[in-house]
Amino acid sequence: MKQGRLFIISAPSGAGKTSLISHVTDMRSDIKVSISHTTRLPRPKEKDGVDYFFIQKNEFDEMICKDEFIEHAIIYDHKYGTSRKSVKKITDAGLHVILEIDWQGAAQVRKQFSSTTSIFILPPSMQDLEDRLKKRAQDDDKTISRRLTFAKNEIKHCIDFDYFIINQDFDISVRELLSIIDSEKNKISNLNYSDVLTKLLN
Repeated sequence: MKQGRLFIISAPSGAGKTSLISHVTDMRSDIKVSISHTTRLPRPKEKDGVDYFFIQKNEFDEMICKDEFIEHAIIYDHKYGTSRKSVKKITDAGLHVILEIDWQGAAQVRKQFSSTTSIFILPPSMQDLEDRLKKRAQDDDKTISRRLTFAKNEIKHCIDFDYFIINQDFDISVRELLSIIDSEKNKISNLNYSDVLTKLLN
């Protein structure tokens, strides 16, 4: 069976990354999201095992000691990590897996998997990002200010990624994201094309 590919998608909080990924995975059965582990508490409507695996700090630290994460990072004082086992299960099934992680995690994954494709989602402007954070009404003004400061640092790392998408028009961004995924999976350098050529040339 053909192995699935890894796609990293990163963005500052409020840029629309989660909505884009959710829409793309609803459209395509061959693309799955790896569910991360986190030590933070669930937000309203979030479900364990669906949005995240919500675990205690001691459990998280134990998983680190056992090398069970392909990446892990501390974001806003909470720990996040991607399970090695869960990613392998998806790619072994021939499906493409999206890692919804920050730039720190992306750097860790790239060191381990050279064939990973990384995509950074940008807001149209910082004002637009601030408006989105206020509109979703999940944080107080102090937290929003902190997120904006953190976002500026994250955006600086956009240059380390393979692609970027400016999420101004949602439908266009969805098409761009799917276009990147499909173009990468069909790159000659990413394919085991010997069988195809053998059939054509013999």
